[in-house]
Amino acid sequence: MIRTALAAASLVLACAAHAQTFPTKPIRVIIPFVPGGSSDIVGRAIASKYQEFLGQPAVVENRPGANGAIAAEFVAKSDADGYTILVGSIGVFSINAALFKNLRYDPVRDFAPISLAVTTPNVLITKPTLAAGSLKELIEFARKNPGKLSYCSSGTGSSDHLTAELLKQATGTDAVHIPYKGGAACQTDIMGNQVDFSFQNLGAVTNYIKGNRMKALAVTAKARHPQLPDVPSAVDAGAPDLVVTSWQAAAAPAKTPREVVARLNEATVKALRSPDVRERMTQIGFDVVASSPDEFGKFMREEVERWTRVVQKGGIKPD
Repeated sequence: MIRTALAAASLVLACAAHAQTFPTKPIRVIIPFVPGGSSDIVGRAIASKYQEFLGQPAVVENRPGANGAIAAEFVAKSDADGYTILVGSIGVFSINAALFKNLRYDPVRDFAPISLAVTTPNVLITKPTLAAGSLKELIEFARKNPGKLSYCSSGTGSSDHLTAELLKQATGTDAVHIPYKGGAACQTDIMGNQVDFSFQNLGAVTNYIKGNRMKALAVTAKARHPQLPDVPSAVDAGAPDLVVTSWQAAAAPAKTPREVVARLNEATVKALRSPDVRERMTQIGFDVVASSPDEFGKFMREEVERWTRVVQKGGIKPD
């Protein structure tokens, strides 16, 4: 008993000492997608401030592949010392767990949450010539004409795909899913009247909406968004179940000492709340959250549960 107590006390002291000196070398920020995407932009914005707020620089490394699973598994199996962290998306931290049966990491079990960094709602967009002028009219048309409408997404299992699936499940309607390899091609075909509707990240389509190249029926948020003040929120449109955000977050390997996670959280929050970073995030349609580790952990668990229900009910299988 005495030896056990002494061992435990030694471990606590060692962790505390490590946290006080952390970090003593650069921190690797692993991005699970190619440069230029949302995870990359957010990860690099956070990393750019670590020298200022932690006293050590960050080295950003892109490890794309398998819907972000390659990078996630790499970080999950890295040393739990705070020197390797993951900045990834809703797909990496929740949807993959719902979609892939043989996923080689578990987002809830294998990561120590650092912070929910940013969120952005999706926008329900339609082709310019679609007769429906509101979410209610779209639902009514879909009910009267089952299987006649088509919707595109940036890929099977993507946030925009599952948001459309959620709409179908909540309203008892049906539509034909057309998956693309990215959102840009989907948006192009919406504007070209080739596909009827889609849910796309707000920042990616705001200018097209303002230019009348596509119609916007609702923003998947509780309240209207300042970038599209004339577009009703999901709640305004009578669809509170359709409140959905796409998001980016940071996490470390699961056994990273709490004191080290706290240091990483403090620096990450300060980075996200820096005026230049906040302005950059706002410009591309993101709302800065900068949560605590506990808040992100709770949010991640809820998201995994939510999208698991949607995937199972819809019988969705990865391509």
